[in-house]
Amino acid sequence: MFSLTEKRFCHTLEAIEKMIDLSEKTIEIIKILFPLSQQGKVEELLKVECADDIPFCENHDKYNMERIRFSVLKLSERNMGKLVAAIELAKTDWRDLFMAAGFGFDTNAHKKWNP
Repeated sequence: MFSLTEKRFCHTLEAIEKMIDLSEKTIEIIKILFPLSQQGKVEELLKVECADDIPFCENHDKYNMERIRFSVLKLSERNMGKLVAAIELAKTDWRDLFMAAGFGFDTNAHKKWNP
């Protein structure tokens, strides 16, 4: 039987293992959209919750994740609750996420987005 401390440690290790760093452009967008007081939390959510646990993203790097993460950030409308909801949509079906963000028909549309 694991102690509570050991369980927390295992959970932390699992989160680190699935984490995908953020691209420089993703960090730039976070700084534009969110106040300084929320930027660290947004970065953490994207690195851990919007990472290789997204279906078919197991082998993605920080650049391959941009389309998903930009979609999540766009749908957030600068709101933490909406950010979390958009991450959950990405985990359910990122194709719906792309369509909702307006990035569904052009695989490079996210690169043209100006937040």
